Amino acid sequence: MPAVAVVGGSLGGLTAALLLRDAGCDVTVYERSQAALEARGAGIAVLDQTLRYPVERLGLAPEEISTRTDRVRFLERDGSIALEERRPNRFSAWNTIYRVLHEAFPASSYLLGWELTAFAAEDGGVRLTFGNGEVRRADLLVCADGISSASRLRMFPEVAPGYAGYVGWRGTVPEATLSAATFEALHDAITYQVLPDSHILVYPIPGPSGSVETGTRLMNMVWYRNVPASQLPAFLTDRDGVRREVSLPPSQVRPEQVDEMRRFAERNLAPPIAEMVTSVAEPFVQAVFDIEVPRMAVGRTCLVGDAAFAVRPHAAAGTAKAAEDGWVLAEELVGAGGQVDLALPRWERRQLALGARLLARTREIGDSSQFGHDFRPGDPRLVFGLYGPGR
Repeated sequence: MPAVAVVGGSLGGLTAALLLRDAGCDVTVYERSQAALEARGAGIAVLDQTLRYPVERLGLAPEEISTRTDRVRFLERDGSIALEERRPNRFSAWNTIYRVLHEAFPASSYLLGWELTAFAAEDGGVRLTFGNGEVRRADLLVCADGISSASRLRMFPEVAPGYAGYVGWRGTVPEATLSAATFEALHDAITYQVLPDSHILVYPIPGPSGSVETGTRLMNMVWYRNVPASQLPAFLTDRDGVRREVSLPPSQVRPEQVDEMRRFAERNLAPPIAEMVTSVAEPFVQAVFDIEVPRMAVGRTCLVGDAAFAVRPHAAAGTAKAAEDGWVLAEELVGAGGQVDLALPRWERRQLALGARLLARTREIGDSSQFGHDFRPGDPRLVFGLYGPGR
């Protein structure tokens, strides 16, 4: 089996690294950050593909690392229930899943402070040059360096992120701090409110220490609001006057932006959702982008996760897609007896098709909800999943 270099040690990179290690590959993860990764306040819906490695390979029960709700609830402005359906979903926190995967991978092979600055085909493999001056070689290079992937830029300089026209306000609140009425309205469901050219969803995720017991969890919100492209540079300028490309992290959103968001919430959101939103101490913002690549593999180098297809979050399938890229890559390598040149084209055909379908579906949901004026409570397109309704 080949020696593999994985660039990027987040969820997608770690999943691929673990699976390729299990398949018999000699795997090293190169992470440019100087410290272990952390994404404060980032709640995620977890699909089967995201939980598959912790459950199948590590023997964890889903209940240990995720919360569960049994219903989807849509609220009206006055707090009354517009629609409620029984539909199970699981949620977790980015930090919870990362911690489980990170602990399962050998620390000696997870290298921090290694930024890939160049790579090139060489002698049936890939020559890797790092910012610290080190040069390494691998039989296969897996680029999992996220939405701002420098690897993708080197491979496909013509591919650029496309701004979707809206941003996601995010944040969490300890559910124990909510009023009794708000807790009762929110704790057992994923709760939506549909507004003109906007929608918000609220759901419980594990607490900071990973606790999943009701009353010890966090309540997580994602609120999509339109920001015209012409206004995005100013909107993504932080408290220190620094222009951010993708997001404003906690404590860096300007006070006047937070004040405007809270005032709008008080005037327009259902009382339980408004209380939750206005209680977030340090909300943060992520701009929504699309990215689509014409190829996912060139020679012995491949792109996985957001480095290849960055999809809008409405299907809750971004982390699942990254995990699936890793599962299929390991499957094809094993099927090809470790021959990278045979495995990569087969893998690419499958994952290109999956990425294109998922991107088209999330674009349809996002454009309809933010600009289409035809989005209603219970919209059948609002189904979490990698493959869409019916799969």
